[in-house]
Amino acid sequence: MSGYLLEMKGISKRFGGVPALDGIDLVVRAGECIGLCGENGAGKSTLMKVLSAVYPHGSWDGEILWDGAPLRARSVRETEQAGIVIIHQELMLVPELSVAENLFLGNEITRAGGRLDYPAMNRRAEEILRELKLPDVNVVLPVKNYGGGHQQLIEIGKALNKKARLLILDEPSASLTTSEIAVLLEIIRDLKAKGVACVYISHKLEEVAAICDTVVVIRDGRHIATTPMAQMDTHRIINQMVGREMSQMYPSLPHPVGEVVMEARHITCFDADQPERKRVDDVSFNVRRGEILGIAGLVGAGRTELVMAIFGAYAGEHEVEVWLEGQRVDTSTPMKAIRAGFALVPEDRKHHGIVRDLSVGANITLSVLQRFAHATRIDDGAELAAVNDQIGQLALKTASPALPITSLSGGNQQKAVLARMLLTRPKVLILDEPTRGVDVGAKFEIYKLMLELAAQGIAIVMVSSELAEVLGVSDRVLVMGEGKLRGEFANVGLTQEMVLAAAIGQGAPAAP
Repeated sequence: MSGYLLEMKGISKRFGGVPALDGIDLVVRAGECIGLCGENGAGKSTLMKVLSAVYPHGSWDGEILWDGAPLRARSVRETEQAGIVIIHQELMLVPELSVAENLFLGNEITRAGGRLDYPAMNRRAEEILRELKLPDVNVVLPVKNYGGGHQQLIEIGKALNKKARLLILDEPSASLTTSEIAVLLEIIRDLKAKGVACVYISHKLEEVAAICDTVVVIRDGRHIATTPMAQMDTHRIINQMVGREMSQMYPSLPHPVGEVVMEARHITCFDADQPERKRVDDVSFNVRRGEILGIAGLVGAGRTELVMAIFGAYAGEHEVEVWLEGQRVDTSTPMKAIRAGFALVPEDRKHHGIVRDLSVGANITLSVLQRFAHATRIDDGAELAAVNDQIGQLALKTASPALPITSLSGGNQQKAVLARMLLTRPKVLILDEPTRGVDVGAKFEIYKLMLELAAQGIAIVMVSSELAEVLGVSDRVLVMGEGKLRGEFANVGLTQEMVLAAAIGQGAPAAP
């Protein structure tokens, strides 16, 4: 016996002749947590889909040994029965079903005759939620009643209920708050102590450093290094991921800030489900030509609602006056906002960014098809030239613009949405969490692009939950808290502590 719970040997996978994985090896011991790191498109999720039989045996080359014996699974159910459970980056919950029904989906407890034993499932569901530090969740209510962070932990609860021996977590903390992330890491520590192995995929390298025993780095579908975490730090992980020294996380590029180009006045947003509750309460601000305006605040502060209202995309009742270059403009719908000179890259690319049934190229040109229209037909050559130009400018990794958008990694899907918005030639570009789920190398490229666009005179409004990111690229920072504007600061000597103090309402710090 090798002493390994899992051995993946020489794993290779191709899509349409293009190699996605090229001879990768991976080994995991019981009770060990492996950090699987790499840039977007490196092959991390593909490798885990091979392991969990999302890509069944026979669709890839190589060998998988599980407990020393060959594993040739042809379905996810087979790998789950073996004890391998994957939690995907995109949640697999059924919104209309109860929390308990979701936790037992496909593994229901039944009574004689095949009827579901709801009391038993509800009791077990409550036990699982206590383990997840979610005792306030009512297991009989639909899962849609709970926010993204709670749903992510409920998804993890599904895996716990399947008694996983190897748990694969693909970007598990993308939608979690700081306190929820702390709960998640504590759960993983408990699982490790019980002998459960984990593969942890995350671009948040501080989490990898906190929880993982070993770091495996892959790049362009190839294995780069396997190193004990004790011999690593986040700087070395980044260097291995991108294949070059990254001496600074935030690029520097001069971009003159000009006159006020956009004003948003008296923005008020009412909760779509509780109309008496204000999500944004009478907020006004402006942004200047060539300026990067960062909007910071804690979860629930109203940042996304604020920018969605400006773009005409907020679902609930809202009020806003928008002025562009001294003229009041109508942004009551996204199409009117685009025509006026606004563009928005939304926070949730899965639901509000990409069109899943379309190709990469079709997603990129969706907002400007009229530019390529001649009478009743589309100029395919001009459209393809524009698509290829955007793919090149944004270094978007795709074998062909004709491939489905869903074949791209999350970060490259984000770049495709950004490419679409840039084709509209906006005067004001709104970026809501532009680097969520994006690796450090791609983050640097996005920051660089933002600075280049600002240098061209585009006004940029960036919402971000990462304070380091806000301070790293913004010229000026607005701080939101409980729907109100809590502070406005020039980004000169501004610290994370000062922003956080304003966000939680501990008095506005002195402007630097």
